[in-house]
Amino acid sequence: MNRVATTLLTALAPVSWGSTYAVTTEFLPADRPLFTGLARALPAGLVLLALARRLPRGAWWWKAATLGLLNIGAFFPLLFLSAYRLPGGMAAVVGSVGPLFVAGLAVALLGERPTLRTLLTGVAAALGVSLVVLKAAGALDAVGLLAALASTASMSAGTVLTKRWGRPEAVGPLALTAWQLTAGGLLIAPVALLVEGAPPALDGRAVGGYVYLALANTAVAYWLWFRGIGRLTATQVTFLGPLSPLTAAVIGWAALGQALSPVQLAGMALAFGATVFGQLGARPGALPATRFPGPRGGVRDGVREGAREGAGGGVPRTAREDLARATHQGRTDAARH
Repeated sequence: MNRVATTLLTALAPVSWGSTYAVTTEFLPADRPLFTGLARALPAGLVLLALARRLPRGAWWWKAATLGLLNIGAFFPLLFLSAYRLPGGMAAVVGSVGPLFVAGLAVALLGERPTLRTLLTGVAAALGVSLVVLKAAGALDAVGLLAALASTASMSAGTVLTKRWGRPEAVGPLALTAWQLTAGGLLIAPVALLVEGAPPALDGRAVGGYVYLALANTAVAYWLWFRGIGRLTATQVTFLGPLSPLTAAVIGWAALGQALSPVQLAGMALAFGATVFGQLGARPGALPATRFPGPRGGVRDGVREGAREGAGGGVPRTAREDLARATHQGRTDAARH
């Protein structure tokens, strides 16, 4: 699959996440953010685990737990906490600096050096999102601001580590997603019970909302997201993040009757342009290469494995070509002597 198609499929994840606010406010019980996070993560993880029918082995037990903590277990509660305590979409503004977080982490963990264009595009995306969602009313809450920064840092670190560690041999993104969602849900469960108590009573609308969040908004969306992380650079993936608040604004206008001002429309254009521009860093048609261990879905010595495997016994195509050239050269030298 070419890079454009991969990017479009990966973009469906933040677009789906953009519907979370409308579903939460219109269908779900109020003031139950931890239960909502638990209902999103754990059922989705168990469904995918039943489909994948694979458990982690060896070091992947703690790796899956770490990724589940960063991408799900810590991210969900911190995200909801910041949304409840910060005014006027400030949590979304802080979250929109994710590309800058990822660019910094990618230097240390992936060896991806951010270009000036990447940094400027990240600033433009954050500015565009702020124009869309930020309102002047209300003072900033220190706890909410720290929670927003921590949630952004958690998801950014999870994205970069997912890219660095790749996947175990013969394990696809479905199993990797299942492990993380299950681990994250299990981590949220005791916190939700301690803080919020027993689960709330649910009517038909709430059940439908939770089913949508668990299946489409979480299981499918995170599978697409982690699949994209394995095929695109970490920076390219995270530049798709601003599509989430933009989608939320469009749904609010189309379904909830919320007005969009000219300033918000300009911010949407700026953020969307930054999202598109952020995908232009790699050469067209080229798959990114980074140096990290991991036999499948990762890259070893700058050669993508899995994506470039053919009929050569699992040996990367580039390596096979180099071996063939070396063998041919050796035969030629022997003939000359």
